[in-house]
Amino acid sequence: MTAHLQILVVGNGAREHALAWKLAQSPLVDHIWVAPGNGGTARGLNKVENVSIDSADFSSLVNFAVEKSVDLVVPGPEQPLVDGIETQFRKIGIPCFGPSESAARMEGSKTFSKDFMKKHNIPTAEYENFTSYEKAKAYVESVDHNVVIKASGLAAGKGVLIPTSKEEAYGALKEIMEDKAFGDAGDEVVVEEFLEGDELSILAFSDGYTVVDLPPAQDHKRIFDGDNGPNTGGMGTYAPAPVATPAIIDEIRRTIIKPTIDGMRKDGYPFVGLLFTGIMLTTSGPKVLEYNVRFGDPETQSVLPLLSKDTDLAEIFLACVEHRLDAITVKTTGQFGVTVVGSAGGYPGKYSKNDEIIIDPLESDDTFIFHAGSSLTSEGKLVSSGGRVISASAVADTLEEAVKKAYVGISKIHLKDMHYRKDIAYRAFRDRKPKEEEVITYAKSGVNIENGNTLVERIKPSVKATARPGADAELGGFGGLFDLKAAGFKDPLIVAATDGIGTKVKIAQLSGIHNTVGIDLVAMNVNDLVVQGSEPLMFLDYYACSKLDVDVAADFVNGVAEGCLRAGCALVGGETAEMPGIYHGDDYDAGGTAIGAVERGYTLPDLDAMMAGDVLLGLASDGVHSNGFSLIRKIVEHAGLAYDQEAPWDRSTTVQNSLLIPTRIYVKTLLPAIREHLILGLAHITGGGLIENIPRMLPKHLGASIDATTWDILPVFKWLGKAGNVPKSDILKTLNMGIGMVLTVKPENVKKVAKLLAEGGEKVYVIGNLVKVASGEPQCVVKNFEGLY
Repeated sequence: MTAHLQILVVGNGAREHALAWKLAQSPLVDHIWVAPGNGGTARGLNKVENVSIDSADFSSLVNFAVEKSVDLVVPGPEQPLVDGIETQFRKIGIPCFGPSESAARMEGSKTFSKDFMKKHNIPTAEYENFTSYEKAKAYVESVDHNVVIKASGLAAGKGVLIPTSKEEAYGALKEIMEDKAFGDAGDEVVVEEFLEGDELSILAFSDGYTVVDLPPAQDHKRIFDGDNGPNTGGMGTYAPAPVATPAIIDEIRRTIIKPTIDGMRKDGYPFVGLLFTGIMLTTSGPKVLEYNVRFGDPETQSVLPLLSKDTDLAEIFLACVEHRLDAITVKTTGQFGVTVVGSAGGYPGKYSKNDEIIIDPLESDDTFIFHAGSSLTSEGKLVSSGGRVISASAVADTLEEAVKKAYVGISKIHLKDMHYRKDIAYRAFRDRKPKEEEVITYAKSGVNIENGNTLVERIKPSVKATARPGADAELGGFGGLFDLKAAGFKDPLIVAATDGIGTKVKIAQLSGIHNTVGIDLVAMNVNDLVVQGSEPLMFLDYYACSKLDVDVAADFVNGVAEGCLRAGCALVGGETAEMPGIYHGDDYDAGGTAIGAVERGYTLPDLDAMMAGDVLLGLASDGVHSNGFSLIRKIVEHAGLAYDQEAPWDRSTTVQNSLLIPTRIYVKTLLPAIREHLILGLAHITGGGLIENIPRMLPKHLGASIDATTWDILPVFKWLGKAGNVPKSDILKTLNMGIGMVLTVKPENVKKVAKLLAEGGEKVYVIGNLVKVASGEPQCVVKNFEGLY
């Protein structure tokens, strides 16, 4: 093996300082030049010397390397790699630890890398590439998920924008594509699905065939604590990230890292160097956010100190460029590494330079200072010269201790107005208790049986209150029983419905109001039963969460019990599922199933009895009920409203209290008219609004003609439409617009049905009638709606 290596490191950041520091420990290395380097590489490192050549000046770098008989070049930043620095040195026979210009397109072009992932079935977000602003805007308008907008080219780590609304997305596209905020990098953009979950940074060595990954890291991009404020180049990292379990790492290797290296080789541009893959741990598995073709900063400062003393970084680099990485054993210490970045005051905005930096002696051999934006004056004074100025890294046997050491390290640095985050690694500690050596129990895995038992005892009285003829509503059995004969049925058909709450549950979680969505769950199911002429008899609920909060779950189930009382059905059973890793934090979701019965021959709708001229009656809703909340939440967010603010459509209440009014349950008021066979058909107005739900109860040759002036459209709908500038056709297909149930009745029965319903407390409106329609014509037309908002 080559000894007495002369190495040229290209770059001037903390990453390059860390690389030079680790390479200098190799017995194979004689000397390291850093071009252009920084204040840290200029002093205090054995074997290391700065050379004043810009990283973009390939000609001068090549001449210098030849003059100094350089054996290996190590480019740090992405730009030289994308611009082909590897090719320049390969031409003169000097190996470069870094990918070819062709392979570097994986970072240099977001569109290239996304198309590569699609071709090789590597999991990533849904996306489209665009060179036209208008086409990109039309695509954003067409999708129903949040998006991330990326300038395809290199933009110094700043070309990724995460809008929170359609309007922000349009503005981001204009900023990149028309205003040229990132220059030519924005000539083409990638618009991709916004992924949610925990991010991971996987740094892996490769020789084009073999791949060896380092401990997985998590970084902190935002400038302020709690991941607030603008994005930066990175304010700190920690590794290994506890969220990256062995099973997750195995999945990432199998589905992402190996297919990437194999795919690049098969496509004719094998990857040699360090592949840095940004990954999102989604509920459907790990997905690639982006590829980088070099060491990350500040990930490098946390990961390199974790290499064991007998693992030689120079030897790894040589093995990669000589395509024999499988002959090298890469070992790590098993410890944790943490980096805290100190930035100039004002960064990432305007910041000052040339402020003196003073560093007190460090107290531990396991703490290291790596410079980024620093330089030496002609008098030898250390001063700031960039936004991210300096960082402190530390290793320890526990993450907690590594964090403490890193913060002790950063406290030794004195720089005017220096800013650093105080919460590095907070995500790792968020849901974690100190590790103890003990037997692993079900509770330790995140499932608490005792909490489940406590919940059952809390909800028993409200569940018991739902008992009715045919069911006793007792909890504890393996299933619920119902005696149809005891309920008075002679020759019944069984009818079932199942449904959930939808994203309305997010507002419940944010507001801490959980009982009303329990009522919603019942309502969505029993209203679907009654439209078939069925009497709801029993109900079962399913509640899933990350960690069972007995108070929250009890409130929810008590709401379910209240809904059952309003519907006249028994709550005969349910399931509470505590699923850490599937759900996160305080998230929960729920589903339910209602079972009912109707005597044979009396199911609805009665399609044969319907004819043109039959009357449509509308029953008032209590509000937005439980559909369309993805749209509603977007509008509230767009309007800048907090959920605990006064509702602009109703000054007597708050946004959350108004939106969480539960879905009205129409069962008890409809059943008398159903039993007298006065109703021909019923439509529960849920997702799809009036336009799509009314046709579900009609024969193909009949349609509904509805007059929007015939009922009181609640102010909340008018406000939502105006605040969101929602197209009329869209809102009619999404929200109930003040009508929660529609009935078809014969003209001669209108008065009697209306009287029965009014006696039950319903607001009844004659909203239209049935008309003949030809094939292909819409089966529901709402007239006089245009001037609503």
